[in-house]
Amino acid sequence: MSGEARRRRHRRGFRGAAAALAAARAAGVLAVGVLAAVVPTAVVPGAAAQDAAAVAVDAARTEVMSGTVPVIGRLVARQAGEIAARAAGPVVALHVEIGDSVEKGDAIASLDTVRLRAQRDRLAAVVAEAEAQVAQSLAQEALRRQALRRIEGLRDSAAFSQGRFEDARQQAVIAETAVMRAEALRASAAANLALAEIDLAWARIEAPYPGVITVLHIQAGAWLGVGAPVASMVNDRDLEVEADVPSERIEALDVGVSVPLALDDGSRHTAAVRAVVPAENAFTRTRQVRFTPLFGPLRKPLAIDQSVTLALPAGRGRKAVTVHKDAIVHDQGQTFVYVARDGRAQIRLVRLGDSVGGRFEVLKGLEAGEPVVVRGNERLWPDRPIVVGAGG
Repeated sequence: MSGEARRRRHRRGFRGAAAALAAARAAGVLAVGVLAAVVPTAVVPGAAAQDAAAVAVDAARTEVMSGTVPVIGRLVARQAGEIAARAAGPVVALHVEIGDSVEKGDAIASLDTVRLRAQRDRLAAVVAEAEAQVAQSLAQEALRRQALRRIEGLRDSAAFSQGRFEDARQQAVIAETAVMRAEALRASAAANLALAEIDLAWARIEAPYPGVITVLHIQAGAWLGVGAPVASMVNDRDLEVEADVPSERIEALDVGVSVPLALDDGSRHTAAVRAVVPAENAFTRTRQVRFTPLFGPLRKPLAIDQSVTLALPAGRGRKAVTVHKDAIVHDQGQTFVYVARDGRAQIRLVRLGDSVGGRFEVLKGLEAGEPVVVRGNERLWPDRPIVVGAGG
């Protein structure tokens, strides 16, 4: 049988099935599957095994359906601000210009280190002096304790003097205290040396995170004090979406909920709710919501404060059975799909509701989990043998 003959037979069979279905409706006996029960007796083309059609299927599934409302948001950087000097000194070199991209740890500017190195060397000498003082105090303490032990050795002889013993014991305590003082001075000198080493390291002002330089606050030759701004930068690689969402829409925005996101170049992406800030603007009745964007291929570079459009759920969603859009067939004013059942294509009338992405809500005619033909259905007729998973 030729393809055109099959299509004509398909249409005749479907018209007969539609008439039977109308009669069933009039008699008040319509039930899901009536069309599937009527059509095979009218249009089965006597298909043999070689007449089987190769098809692909996709299961009807339950999804959460919800209407959406557009909300304008903006891209914001999670890291942005001024980079401050952590050591004082004159600027000898700038290593970046406005607009340069930098990695974490890249040099932004350098301070003159001559004075800082001299300070470090002076404090290193102080540490050496303190260590010598500790050594001297330890030796003095050992000498005093040696004298104390000698006098204690004479305790049972006529040469023992209680006064000399008590003086020796007190001198040993003084020597021990001198050791403690010397060790404290050494610790203080070592701490000052460590601070000098830190200042010397901080003479190289580095980027604390990757990003782009947006402002330079200094020039070579300028004197920087501790905390003075050196440059402003923004991390353009770690972006979030910030949106002021009407309070009545907050209920559906649980942490982790994904929503569609559209850029001004027309590209489509998604974003997930990271946090809902618990503070409401009394004038606009909105709350700030932060989203983590999941960007696909981009048509142009992103920018801070760039506008985006979020499709936020209008409220708590409802569960509904959905079917892939490619499964839907329209013919003779009817909407139907083919269900793969026992190696044959079973026709089902369906009533559709709202669309969700590339799927349609099925109000009547299908149950979740039923395998619906999504590829190859243009070559099917009711009860035609099919081979599932062989293409289409």
